[in-house]
Amino acid sequence: MFSRCLSCVWLSLLFLLQCFGSDRVLRVCADPNNLPFSNQAQQGFENRLAELLARDLGLNVTYSWWSMRKGFVRNALNEHVCDVLMSMPSDSDMVEVTRPYYRSTYVFVSRKDRDLAIRSLNDPQLAKLKIGVHLVGNDFAPPAHVLAARGITGNVVPFLLYGPYGEVNPPSKLIYAVADGDVDLAIVWGPFAGYFAQKAAVPLEIVQVSPEGWRTLPFTFSIALAVRKGDDALRAELDGALQHQCSAIEALLNQYGVPQVSGGRLPCASSH
Repeated sequence: MFSRCLSCVWLSLLFLLQCFGSDRVLRVCADPNNLPFSNQAQQGFENRLAELLARDLGLNVTYSWWSMRKGFVRNALNEHVCDVLMSMPSDSDMVEVTRPYYRSTYVFVSRKDRDLAIRSLNDPQLAKLKIGVHLVGNDFAPPAHVLAARGITGNVVPFLLYGPYGEVNPPSKLIYAVADGDVDLAIVWGPFAGYFAQKAAVPLEIVQVSPEGWRTLPFTFSIALAVRKGDDALRAELDGALQHQCSAIEALLNQYGVPQVSGGRLPCASSH
C-alpha cells in the first residue's frame, strides 16, 4: 500500500513539473524582417522585450514568423499559432491587451544642416518641400491625410513600408532618402525614425508631429502586448512582468531610439 501511494506522489510531482516547470514557453508571433521591431535574427527591440519578459516569468521564448500584412492578427494569434503579439495599439478591440509599455508618435525627420524647423502639419513650408511618406498597402500613413486636406499632394513621395519579399529593412529607405537629400522631409512613425536615424550618414533632426491627431485620426499611440480574447491569466502575468521590468524596458527603448510621448514616465510604470 505504501509503495503504491509513493508511486502516486511521484506521478503527481512529474505532472506538476511538466505543467509548471522550465519547459513552459512564451509563444510569440513576430515579423521576420521588420527592424527595429523584430527580425528572424532576433535583433529587434520586440525580440529583446520578449526575452526580458520571459525571464521574468520563468519561461522560454519560441517564435512563429509571420509577415505583418493584412490578416496578421487573425492568422497568427486567433488561429492559436502563438499566444502573444509584442506590439498592438492599446485601444484595439480585436484582442485582449496588456498595460501599455510605451507611447510614441509620428515625427518629422529632416537633416540638421537644413535647419527647416518644421513643427506642425500646418506649416506653410510644407507646400514647397519634397515630403516622403510611407505607403501602407494602398494608403498613406495617417499624417498624410492632413496634407491632402490642405491640397498638398504633388510634392508627396510614397515609400513602401513593406517592400518585396526578402528585401532587407524597406522602412529604412525613407530615412536614408532624407539623409541623402533625395527628399527634404519625412513624416514617419517614431520607432522607424529613431532607429534608422542613428545609422544615417549625417545628423538628422526628429520632431514630434503636431497636432497629435486630425478629426478622428490619431497620430500618437500607446503600444501594448496582445493575447487572445479570454486569455486573462496570460495577460495578468505579462502585466506583472511589464511593471517589474519597466526600468529595463525604458533602457531598451532608448537604446533603439524610440521617441517617447509620456511626460518622462513610461506607461508600464503606472498602475493599470
